[in-house]
Amino acid sequence: MGGAFKANRVVYKAASSIDVTRRLPANSDDDEEEDQSYLHPDVKAPRMGGVVVKVFAWFLESRILGTLLLYLLKRNNLIHKLVTNAELEESPLYVPLHPFQELEEQEVKQIESSDPASQVQQAVENCLQPLSSPNCSTTSPSFHRWTVMDYYNAYTTRQITPTMVAERLIAAIEESSSAPWNMGFFINHCPKDILKQVSESTLRYERGEAISVLDGVPIAVKDEIDCAPYPTTGGTKWLHKARASEGDAECVARLRQCGAILVGKTNMHELGAGTSGINPHYGATRNPFDVGKIAGGSSSGSAAVVAAGLCPAALGVDGGGSVRMPAALCGVVGFKPTFGRVPHSGVLPLNWTVGMVGVLAGTVEDSLIVYAAISGDSQKTSDSEMKNNKKPNPTKPKLYLPLLESTSSVTNIKLARYKEWFNDCTEEIRECCSHALDLLSQKYGWKTVEVIIPEIETMRLAHYVTIGSECSTALGPHLHNSKNVGKMGWDVRVGLSVYGAFSSKEYIQAQRLRNRQLEIHRKVFAMADVIVSPTTGVTAYPILNDCLKTGELDYVNGAALVRYQIAGNFLGLPAITVPVGYDKKGLPIGLQFIGQPWSEPTLLHIAFAMQGLCNQGYKKPEAFYDLLHK
Repeated sequence: MGGAFKANRVVYKAASSIDVTRRLPANSDDDEEEDQSYLHPDVKAPRMGGVVVKVFAWFLESRILGTLLLYLLKRNNLIHKLVTNAELEESPLYVPLHPFQELEEQEVKQIESSDPASQVQQAVENCLQPLSSPNCSTTSPSFHRWTVMDYYNAYTTRQITPTMVAERLIAAIEESSSAPWNMGFFINHCPKDILKQVSESTLRYERGEAISVLDGVPIAVKDEIDCAPYPTTGGTKWLHKARASEGDAECVARLRQCGAILVGKTNMHELGAGTSGINPHYGATRNPFDVGKIAGGSSSGSAAVVAAGLCPAALGVDGGGSVRMPAALCGVVGFKPTFGRVPHSGVLPLNWTVGMVGVLAGTVEDSLIVYAAISGDSQKTSDSEMKNNKKPNPTKPKLYLPLLESTSSVTNIKLARYKEWFNDCTEEIRECCSHALDLLSQKYGWKTVEVIIPEIETMRLAHYVTIGSECSTALGPHLHNSKNVGKMGWDVRVGLSVYGAFSSKEYIQAQRLRNRQLEIHRKVFAMADVIVSPTTGVTAYPILNDCLKTGELDYVNGAALVRYQIAGNFLGLPAITVPVGYDKKGLPIGLQFIGQPWSEPTLLHIAFAMQGLCNQGYKKPEAFYDLLHK
């Protein structure tokens, strides 16, 4: 028995000795050496919904049988081998908070840190001014997705008022929430509050006193982020009663200071504990490109409202690809900044060291504008800082933004590609993303550098241990109340049972693997500016009726959806996804760029360039609302 246990482990050599360079064998005629060490995720868990997921949840929650089942789940999915019993040299890294460093980035402008409206104004004047003429857009004439600048120009030229837009928006929300659509976009919205906000904005435009280009622009907020006057449910039926929200989260307050219209709280996968966006309490968020398909999670509603034209931008929270994943599935831009770049106060403390506020937007330009508004030093002490008494980042981060009209002047960009990982997706995604990379090379002469990033699957499991442990710990005081547990979806009850089974040893082992992966990624960034990959391994899959009232367990599709997301969260790296095409069913495909800490300007440059090469092929979603039609 002892010998069998001892064999169920991996002995990792020191990260300092790992070579990430892909080398060709001396006697090989192959174009590239195959990395035989790449471990394709082999998830051992069947899809469950309806009565089956209820029964499974009951088994897991039983004291004896549940303990055995949880042990087998961890063992069969290699957590014991790759994490729990692993031998490694690295010490734990508990928080991926990176000291700010000046990077040698091309065509950037430092924005003087001040009030949010001033930061937005500087961003527009320095980075977007040539793009700000009326009706200007980088999208195809056959499908014009209205941008922040489109709204601003329509308001300033008196073609329409914020009040008129709000009236159309409210009608669109009501229509989309009803049969036959039942899109499940919002958990909460208040027409009276929306109309109050826009009446003030309309008066400002009449006086010629708009606060910023965001004045009067509708923006939605994931229901994981505090936004008055709404409760913050986290997608549950009970959490807002256990934790009362106090006004606006800081990121929301910054948008409000810019005059943005906060239009409501978007739907999400309950507690962020899933990837589909199917919520048994508030309805499944449906994909605007195919209402029978998922929108992805957990920021499902925020991605879907942007894709459907209800808002040019929305806020989400990205704990395991929860911004980038639904953005890719819904054909919009998803942008997750460096850990610590955006203040996190007023966000549900579900995962302290991996969750980050992110932006979902129709275009890269709109991502930049919202990013400029919400970036900066926290004016409050975050929940995690108060609880852990952590000291703030000793080096105050400076805010740099890209001069997007100068992207053609950005030269010698190197994109790191790990071939086996890049290709671990459907054939349609692989071909589409490879073609997009070829377009970048042909247009700009940017080079793809072939690398090896070892232990990708180990990192996914270590992240799962981390986010699960933190979520279980954060919710622990509330889960003693059986009434709260009874109000949760059955898929989330299963998830929380698994989360609660992780030991302190497994959590610490995961943090050692985090430190190890950070060192490996630093070696990759020494060779290239960004890492490139598909955003998801599959496109949006069908919503089945058996899961609508119970939630769904689909860890196979879930693993494919998060396959490329983990480094951004686990290591605190900035990342962005851009739509680059569609599969044969017309479902969107995204390409992701992951940067080193504080390299947001370079990521935005690359994403803008990619968008410009693909936007002529962008398609209008099946469910779409044109709020600026004249």
